[in-house]
Amino acid sequence: MSGFVEKPEPLQVPGLTHLHTGKVRDLYRDEAGDLVMVASDRLSAFDWVLPTEIPDKGRVLTRLSLWWFDRLSDLAPNHVLSTELPAGAPADWAGRTLICKSLDMVPVECVARGYLTGSGLAEYKVSRTVCGLALPEGLSDGSELPAPIFTPATKAAVGDHDENVSYEEVAHQVGAETAALLRQSTLAVYSRARDIARERGIILADTKFEFGFARTGEGEPGQLVLADEVLTPDSSRFWPADQWQPGRAQPSYDKQYVRDWLTSPASGWDRTSEQPPPALPQEVVDATRAKYVEAYELLTGDRW
Repeated sequence: MSGFVEKPEPLQVPGLTHLHTGKVRDLYRDEAGDLVMVASDRLSAFDWVLPTEIPDKGRVLTRLSLWWFDRLSDLAPNHVLSTELPAGAPADWAGRTLICKSLDMVPVECVARGYLTGSGLAEYKVSRTVCGLALPEGLSDGSELPAPIFTPATKAAVGDHDENVSYEEVAHQVGAETAALLRQSTLAVYSRARDIARERGIILADTKFEFGFARTGEGEPGQLVLADEVLTPDSSRFWPADQWQPGRAQPSYDKQYVRDWLTSPASGWDRTSEQPPPALPQEVVDATRAKYVEAYELLTGDRW
């Protein structure tokens, strides 16, 4: 059992039709047929959407995504049409709302890894592979890979866990041509972002992207477009380069602080039980917010 501890009721906004409440984002459609994507301050961990929000998180994710979209536009067009607040929308939506193209989304999480950790490390320990790709002997938690790899995953519903799949499975699902395009685009965008982050003293260990095809109106798929959020602490592992040390878990600019607290005796929560996780204490909220803001400031060079 997992999902929302307390699922929020969608806001009713004149001129907007509510489509979906996700782990972090709420999706609406406007009267022109475009998507309205609102990034909340919700936080998910261990496939649960927690009952405690992290102040400013949605605005950090939105502003950081926009910063990255600008730096990736020559490699991959993106879905953003406008950052204007829709008429009648609540004031709290300011800074967390994007008007986006409606795309035919590809049902694949496009993951790029430049370092070994997480689910990739777990598979490597068993078979010396990640998503069926053979890797050298002798790697450990945090090791840099010889070259970045494309390790796709299935897109899971809220409360379910994405599952790593092989490239061959993706090709079977979406076709060989689309699979090749996804791999090429994912690795190109990752490599650009990795180099930008490295210049700022940050290791981009891995990240995931979502892509969709632009609608041509003629029944044929159009251009591949980068969608959702990109290269935020929610979708990426960012590590401080000066503290990188393979062979152990790395310090990170993301919600690892929350994961660590939830699995500690202090939380009193048993992850293997069917009970929902507890509310976060204020010190965990403050520390997590600080990590998100620090990542934004280090990457962009701007003060929050």
